[in-house]
Amino acid sequence: MTDGVDEPDRDVDLEDDSGAVIAAVGRQVRLWREAAGMRAAELGAAIGYGENQVYKVETGKRIPKPEFLDRADEVLGAGGKLAAMKKDVAEARYPKKVRDLAKLEADAVELGAYGNHNMHGLLQTEEYARALYEMRRPSYGRDEIDRHVAARMGRQEIFERQPLTMLTFVQEEVTIKRPLGGRMVARRQLEHLLEVGQLRNVEIQVMPTDREDHAGMGGQLQLLKFDDGTAVAHWEGQLSNRLISDPKEVRIIELRYGIIRAQALTPRESLAFIEKALGET
Repeated sequence: MTDGVDEPDRDVDLEDDSGAVIAAVGRQVRLWREAAGMRAAELGAAIGYGENQVYKVETGKRIPKPEFLDRADEVLGAGGKLAAMKKDVAEARYPKKVRDLAKLEADAVELGAYGNHNMHGLLQTEEYARALYEMRRPSYGRDEIDRHVAARMGRQEIFERQPLTMLTFVQEEVTIKRPLGGRMVARRQLEHLLEVGQLRNVEIQVMPTDREDHAGMGGQLQLLKFDDGTAVAHWEGQLSNRLISDPKEVRIIELRYGIIRAQALTPRESLAFIEKALGET
């Protein structure tokens, strides 16, 4: 990572509801700067940012990085008030659809997912996730890639949450054998799967390509169940995402996922399959 001069903070998507949060943070920075009797150029020089970047943060047009708020807090004598906004800003840096999904995952007591073209986001290493975003077309910029990767890695806190969330995954054989990102990235991804698969609250299964009967022909899916007995499903397509909450539709997704799991290799067989694939990679 570089400082704010070399790597500018991400511009705000004004159609995203994060804009209100960033605008409020920017106003606080400006008020503290004016109270300290400093010009924007002086603040920028003191914290390692350009005058234009300071103005953009203050007007809510750019999302400040944590180090911006830390340095500004210290220079302006804000006593931790600006630095305390880092959590709100961190959430606002993520795309809205990711924040919404992460909130659902945080509330779930059980999560099941079927992936058919790449590794599920909760199972991805940082290198694998970065490789996926780097191969997107149209291409993402460096800041946008960093933003998406950070959001994806942040969601993986679910593995350590207490009480433990029951997590089950079914991955198509091709997602195990396709060397996305290159051989070393693929090897580390398979090693990570073997590590995660040993967790008591995680079951990973592989769907062999040679299956003649397959309930997952409708594509990838994710099913989340909550403590109150309700459930929702999440579907992600090429250009859109859909949250399914209608009980009848959720039951269909739940039925399909149950059959998919029954048709796949058992968790023990799957770990052996992944270990074999690692040896061949």
